[in-house]
Amino acid sequence: MRIQDILRRKGVEVITVPPTVSVLDAMRVLVEHNIGSVVVVSDDGIVGILTERDVLRRGAEDPASLSAKSVGEVMTRELVVGVPADAVEYVAAIMIENRIRHLPIVEEGDLVGILSIGDVVNTIRTEVEVENRYLRRYIDGAYA
Repeated sequence: MRIQDILRRKGVEVITVPPTVSVLDAMRVLVEHNIGSVVVVSDDGIVGILTERDVLRRGAEDPASLSAKSVGEVMTRELVVGVPADAVEYVAAIMIENRIRHLPIVEEGDLVGILSIGDVVNTIRTEVEVENRYLRRYIDGAYA
């Protein structure tokens, strides 16, 4: 299965914030939408991602700074991204290797979706369940 198949099923809405918004306001966006990350975009396109982990680290260092610091000062700038044609297994390996839980999906420089590690795991789990069902039916002689 490809990323584009998951996006077709789950939808392509991505919650974004500008780099100028405060970390506290971005944190409120995370809570409001019950999500673990927001993609940071400017007029130039994607400039980073702000994750729960970024917010927790900043809050642990200096809780008072959450309202004073901008997302642009705290966000992760070195983005790992996927493309719609990527295979789910490839994306799973990339996310595990890079220890990331949210993967922006881009196509020709445009943000076209986002995947969570949960999206990837659920897709792989469903594929394995279907394969197991077919194998059990084959072993039981249903295709003889």
